[in-house]
Amino acid sequence: MYAKVFNLKFVKPTDAKVASSYFAENLAKFIRPCNMQSISISLGPCGSLTVTAKFDSGSDLKMFESKSKSVFDDIKTSFDFIQTNYSGVYIYTFEAENAATEITLN
Repeated sequence: MYAKVFNLKFVKPTDAKVASSYFAENLAKFIRPCNMQSISISLGPCGSLTVTAKFDSGSDLKMFESKSKSVFDDIKTSFDFIQTNYSGVYIYTFEAENAATEITLN
Protein backbone atom coordinates (compact mmCIF):
# COMPACT_ATOMS: atom_id res chain seq x y z
CA MET A 1 0.00 0.00 0.00
CA TYR A 2 1.26 3.49 -0.88
CA ALA A 3 0.78 6.70 1.06
CA LYS A 4 1.11 10.41 0.50
CA VAL A 5 1.69 12.41 3.67
CA PHE A 6 1.50 16.20 3.91
CA ASN A 7 2.67 17.93 7.09
CA LEU A 8 1.71 21.58 7.39
CA LYS A 9 2.70 23.88 10.24
CA PHE A 10 0.63 27.07 10.31
CA VAL A 11 1.72 30.30 11.95
CA LYS A 12 -1.73 30.72 13.54
CA PRO A 13 -3.65 27.73 14.97
CA THR A 14 -6.94 29.28 13.79
CA ASP A 15 -5.63 29.17 10.20
CA ALA A 16 -5.00 25.44 10.59
CA LYS A 17 -8.61 24.95 11.73
CA VAL A 18 -9.95 26.77 8.67
CA ALA A 19 -7.57 24.89 6.35
CA SER A 20 -8.60 21.52 7.81
CA SER A 21 -12.22 22.14 6.82
CA TYR A 22 -11.14 23.27 3.36
CA PHE A 23 -9.00 20.15 2.87
CA ALA A 24 -11.76 17.84 4.11
CA GLU A 25 -14.24 19.31 1.66
CA ASN A 26 -11.95 19.52 -1.37
CA LEU A 27 -9.73 16.45 -1.04
CA ALA A 28 -12.77 14.20 -0.54
CA LYS A 29 -13.62 14.91 -4.18
CA PHE A 30 -10.63 12.79 -5.21
CA ILE A 31 -11.60 9.63 -3.34
CA ARG A 32 -13.19 7.86 -6.31
CA PRO A 33 -11.24 9.42 -9.21
CA CYS A 34 -7.91 8.51 -7.56
CA ASN A 35 -9.02 5.14 -6.14
CA MET A 36 -8.13 6.26 -2.63
CA GLN A 37 -8.26 3.53 0.02
CA SER A 38 -8.41 6.03 2.88
CA ILE A 39 -7.74 9.63 3.78
CA SER A 40 -7.25 11.18 7.18
CA ILE A 41 -6.83 14.78 8.19
CA SER A 42 -5.58 15.44 11.70
CA LEU A 43 -5.27 18.73 13.51
CA GLY A 44 -2.69 19.07 16.25
CA PRO A 45 -2.03 21.73 18.83
CA CYS A 46 -0.09 24.83 17.90
CA GLY A 47 -1.27 24.91 14.27
CA SER A 48 -0.06 21.58 12.91
CA LEU A 49 -2.09 19.75 10.27
CA THR A 50 -1.42 16.35 8.69
CA VAL A 51 -3.11 14.87 5.64
CA THR A 52 -2.49 11.17 4.92
CA ALA A 53 -3.93 9.44 1.87
CA LYS A 54 -3.55 5.70 1.12
CA PHE A 55 -3.55 4.02 -2.30
CA ASP A 56 -3.17 0.51 -3.68
CA SER A 57 -1.00 1.59 -6.61
CA GLY A 58 1.72 4.10 -7.31
CA SER A 59 -0.17 5.37 -10.37
CA ASP A 60 -3.18 6.27 -8.19
CA LEU A 61 -0.86 8.13 -5.83
CA LYS A 62 0.66 10.07 -8.76
CA MET A 63 -2.82 10.94 -10.03
CA PHE A 64 -3.75 12.27 -6.58
CA GLU A 65 -0.57 14.36 -6.44
CA SER A 66 -1.40 16.07 -9.72
CA LYS A 67 -5.12 16.55 -9.02
CA SER A 68 -4.64 17.81 -5.45
CA LYS A 69 -1.98 20.39 -6.36
CA SER A 70 -4.61 23.09 -6.96
CA VAL A 71 -6.11 22.53 -3.49
CA PHE A 72 -2.74 23.04 -1.81
CA ASP A 73 -1.99 26.05 -4.05
CA ASP A 74 -5.25 27.70 -2.91
CA ILE A 75 -4.23 27.32 0.74
CA LYS A 76 -0.74 28.69 -0.01
CA THR A 77 -2.25 31.93 -1.28
CA SER A 78 -4.45 32.30 1.82
CA PHE A 79 -2.29 31.36 4.81
CA ASP A 80 1.30 31.35 6.06
CA PHE A 81 2.63 27.86 6.74
CA ILE A 82 5.56 25.54 6.19
CA GLN A 83 4.85 22.36 4.25
CA THR A 84 6.78 19.12 4.07
CA ASN A 85 5.51 16.05 2.31
CA TYR A 86 6.63 12.63 1.23
CA SER A 87 5.42 9.51 -0.52
CA GLY A 88 5.98 6.19 1.16
CA VAL A 89 5.13 2.53 1.33
CA TYR A 90 3.27 1.14 4.33
CA ILE A 91 5.34 -1.44 6.17
CA TYR A 92 2.84 -2.09 8.95
CA THR A 93 -0.57 -0.65 9.75
CA PHE A 94 -3.35 -1.63 12.12
CA GLU A 95 -6.80 -0.14 12.39
CA ALA A 96 -9.49 -1.60 14.60
CA GLU A 97 -12.79 -2.00 12.83
CA ASN A 98 -15.73 -0.33 14.52
CA ALA A 99 -18.80 -2.50 14.43
CA ALA A 100 -21.89 -2.80 16.59
CA THR A 101 -22.35 -6.41 17.71
CA GLU A 102 -25.53 -6.07 19.73
CA ILE A 103 -28.97 -6.96 18.45
CA THR A 104 -31.91 -4.72 19.39
CA LEU A 105 -35.41 -6.18 19.44
CA ASN A 106 -38.34 -3.89 18.67
